[in-house]
Amino acid sequence: MRNIRPAVLSFITVFLLTVSAPLKAQNRDISYMSSGGKLKPLQAIMDIRHYTLVLDVDIPGQAIEGYVEIDLNLSQPTDTLLFDLVHFLTVRQVEAGKVKQSFVQKGDSVLITGKNRFEAGKQVIRISYGGKPPVAVRPPWKGGFTWTKDKSNNPWVVINCQLEGGKVYFPCKDHPSDEPNEGVDLFITIPKGLSVAGPGLLQSVKDLKNKSTWHWKTQYTISNYCVVFNIAKYEVVRRPYTTIEGHTVPIEFYVLAEDLAHAEKVIDIRQRDTRIMEKYFGEYPWVKEKIGIAQVPNPGMEHQTMITYGDRFTYEQYPGVDYSANLLHEFAHEWWANKITNKDWAHMWIQEGFATYAEALFFKEALGENAYDSLMLRFKLAIRNEKPVVQGEGLNMAQVYNGDIYHKGAFLLHTLRFVMGDSVFFPALRKFITDLKYPYDRFFTTADVQKFFCDASGKDLSPLFDFYLRTNKTLDFELHKTGPETYQLKTLNSPVTLPLDILTDQGIIKTAVNTEDQKSFRINSKTQPVIDPKGYYFKKVTIY
Repeated sequence: MRNIRPAVLSFITVFLLTVSAPLKAQNRDISYMSSGGKLKPLQAIMDIRHYTLVLDVDIPGQAIEGYVEIDLNLSQPTDTLLFDLVHFLTVRQVEAGKVKQSFVQKGDSVLITGKNRFEAGKQVIRISYGGKPPVAVRPPWKGGFTWTKDKSNNPWVVINCQLEGGKVYFPCKDHPSDEPNEGVDLFITIPKGLSVAGPGLLQSVKDLKNKSTWHWKTQYTISNYCVVFNIAKYEVVRRPYTTIEGHTVPIEFYVLAEDLAHAEKVIDIRQRDTRIMEKYFGEYPWVKEKIGIAQVPNPGMEHQTMITYGDRFTYEQYPGVDYSANLLHEFAHEWWANKITNKDWAHMWIQEGFATYAEALFFKEALGENAYDSLMLRFKLAIRNEKPVVQGEGLNMAQVYNGDIYHKGAFLLHTLRFVMGDSVFFPALRKFITDLKYPYDRFFTTADVQKFFCDASGKDLSPLFDFYLRTNKTLDFELHKTGPETYQLKTLNSPVTLPLDILTDQGIIKTAVNTEDQKSFRINSKTQPVIDPKGYYFKKVTIY
């Protein structure tokens, strides 16, 4: 395939799109839609550098109108460019270098065919479009726009698109392996009196008659599902925060005017959580911009530098601690998802598993080891283990999304902590996200994570990663009572040599189970031994 000329490749792509356009693309159902998947050949030659979105939001009409300007580099010449855009929105005009271009809108794709071929190197494409974007059915899990109102009857507009990708409202290359290296500019025009909460830093608010245009800008790379904005009658509460490295970054909470009384507590929680996350993962990744939170009417999301929060200011109560899993988990994604980004949704466990494990680290830091153990037990009980966490490559989000990418992913890290020991594991965890070269521009797979922890531990832990992520096996033990105070323990399928704790009447016995020597281990105890009493392994113990 690599030698097929671009013109032939374009023909094949158009043909495949024609015959495989979703049947549901004829109505307003987007349940078939999912981000990512196999990278299309016409998009593989494209490196997105920057998006500029200029949109006028018609709130009464639940519509948008404007354009996106896409700066990109082509690795080779082509006669066709391919972008993704939900079929509800109509492309009005396409320009390349300010010259109008021919285009075809088919299904959820826009194919641009130039008068001349597009040469390798920099290209600037402007796509003017508009219409009614899809309405979210169950945000944030099933995305689109949410058009609602606050208690005072002010408009409240929210966008979620992690499952479907940014194509639900703007033309883009919808694949996790390519983020705009030079960031994004958003120019969002709304009715005057409302506010826009967006990524990066607010550059300006310009009023014209009864409308205002809000300009948000981020200079960091950013996933296209984080290129979103929220509109409401917001008040902004700010507080400076000094990072672990001594930088000052503002905490900004875009809160409904009617809920302003809750703002300081949310910022207190954010300040506390940031300090804990920085202890384990290093400095907040976006110090040149902000630590942002926007209130929304649905559960939160990890939108870069402006995570969303929708728990209505209710908290879990622990001794001396008010805790919001929503606020903590989505914030942990600033490190694990927004900074450390998976190259393919097939490896989505990286962002969700690490962010879930961050919740356990919060409990460890704020409430102690017993609280950490309790939360890890809760995660273990939530593992369904119906299929492997990593199922292949080139998968879309819908194919991989399930609870195990959260809970089993976190449990792998829990196991690694025990296998590597705290003195090795915790510095490695921090180093993985702080010491990598070009972490903002690099994308990661399971193999990358696996290699890093193998190198950090000085052990080949690859079979353990395979066992947890690429199978749905449990670590199986058999415990046989052989006498009044004697037992035999047999390990059936240890993937590598693993340390093992056994609780007896005399206390903890520390031993190891060997990959090659699976002989029975004799235990003397007046009480029935407990295998792995702190629950570091995803295991099954059969007692005879």
